[in-house]
Amino acid sequence: MLRWMSLSLLIAGTAVQAQDFSGQYSQGNSADCTTIGETGNAIRIEDGVFYGVETECRMTLPVDVRDMDAWLFDMACDGEGQTWQARAMFMPAADGGLIMVWNGFAFKYDECTALLEAEVPAQETAEENPAETVSD
Repeated sequence: MLRWMSLSLLIAGTAVQAQDFSGQYSQGNSADCTTIGETGNAIRIEDGVFYGVETECRMTLPVDVRDMDAWLFDMACDGEGQTWQARAMFMPAADGGLIMVWNGFAFKYDECTALLEAEVPAQETAEENPAETVSD
């Protein structure tokens, strides 16, 4: 009995340690990171919920993928007037983004904070040196 209780605690502890994929992600530089849920724009993961294109999925029952920095989730989804179940694998991309594999489809997302920060220095430079933009 004690052995089974120890095993169940070990399994429960593993699920709690699932990677936190919270953040906003986009597919490329042309996506609008401020708009969630529209085709061609950003997705968001927050508090164990995936917000995609007109879709919201609860990410449950995480399973660590052996020898990979990846997690497989059961997805309980609602969107476009339908409810469905699916499974999806999430893993951090080598460049800091996100890779998502969903039933035959693989998606690579960039982290929106990195994209937004890349735009800021160019704007700050123009604001800091207004004389350089004035022509005679």
